[in-house]
Amino acid sequence: MSKIIPLEEAHHLPRWRRPTTLLFVLAAALPIAFSTWMVLLNNFVIEVAGFDGADIGLLHTVREIPGFLAVGVIALIIFIREQVLWLVSLILLGVATAVTAWFPSLGGILTITMLSSIGFHYYETVNQSLQLQWLDKRHAPKILGWILAAGSAATLVVYVLIVLTWEPLGLTYNIVYMLAGGTTAAIALFCLIAYPQFEAPHPQIKRMILRRRYWLYYALQFMAGARRQIFIVFAGFMMVEKFGFAVHEVTALFLINLLANMIFAPLMGRAVFHFGERRVLIFEYSGLVIVFLAYGGIYYLGWGVVLAATLYVVDHLLFALALALKTYFQKIADPGDVAPTAAVAFTINHIAAVFLPVVLGLLWLRSPALVFFVAASMAAVSLLLALLIPRHPEKGNETVFSRLVTAPAE
Repeated sequence: MSKIIPLEEAHHLPRWRRPTTLLFVLAAALPIAFSTWMVLLNNFVIEVAGFDGADIGLLHTVREIPGFLAVGVIALIIFIREQVLWLVSLILLGVATAVTAWFPSLGGILTITMLSSIGFHYYETVNQSLQLQWLDKRHAPKILGWILAAGSAATLVVYVLIVLTWEPLGLTYNIVYMLAGGTTAAIALFCLIAYPQFEAPHPQIKRMILRRRYWLYYALQFMAGARRQIFIVFAGFMMVEKFGFAVHEVTALFLINLLANMIFAPLMGRAVFHFGERRVLIFEYSGLVIVFLAYGGIYYLGWGVVLAATLYVVDHLLFALALALKTYFQKIADPGDVAPTAAVAFTINHIAAVFLPVVLGLLWLRSPALVFFVAASMAAVSLLLALLIPRHPEKGNETVFSRLVTAPAE
């Protein structure tokens, strides 16, 4: 068992062993496996398993079930430290990703996806909790922006290698999945051994809690989960099904996303710091309404591939502004509520994800444009909710309906 060190004493450690460094290391390790799985997924399931829109919807519904059950993290942290669960979950994700190509059938892909998804969603649940516990409120937006950039940089290296070597070296899905998943698992195992256990100053409540004053945060999480399915499931699927993108072309599109993220993610963190969560989220959701309507226009009006690719990049950048939702909760939450609320919020975020991909997958067979018009309406609802965030959120001033508090000097 690693040594337990109070968080306030961690600054005495070598820089590479500090908690913020660990956040950056794992931010880089996660997408090596997960983003590789995602970028190859549509080509893999279409070329190897013969998936159609309904099959891909079913796959993503199965993938989101562990997210819906993320509230189980609360039960697990009674017996296991959050940091240990965090790292073990990442190891599971890496191992499951590594063996993905071993099961090229509908049943096999669904099974291995379920296992990798348990690792991913439990990792992400604890990751959000530890980020908010380990980062102080003042610097959290900026550091979260840099953490996003670090993850993009690590993924960039992987995608460049795929683009440059996929065809010249005759790579297979099995080779790439094995290398990516194995690397992530190895990094997580190293961190499990090399880093001490950090003890946050505020003990976390180890039971499920639902607080009335967090209702707006819950609602925003629900809508964010519903909207995210459109981007994850159908935007990329469109590029392969409608425009015939090959693996290296899909990966090249992801590379553009990553380069944009590396440049703009730190700026997004600064934007949250300077303009506040309310304005940033209003900007994000307004942009998403326009993007999803334009996606629908690609099918309904026959717009071309250049516009589709451009929208895909803009869509990706707008979703990165969701870090404002994390810092909004950090400002309104009791310190001991962070871990249980992260689990509850992750479950709420995935309620729609359990049924929406299947339903929209069937709708996709009838009209892909309607899927994106539904997404635009979801983004519009999120925009209305964002208008309820106060200019200066804090405990006791969670929404514009809360009691008035004196705004800090600007």
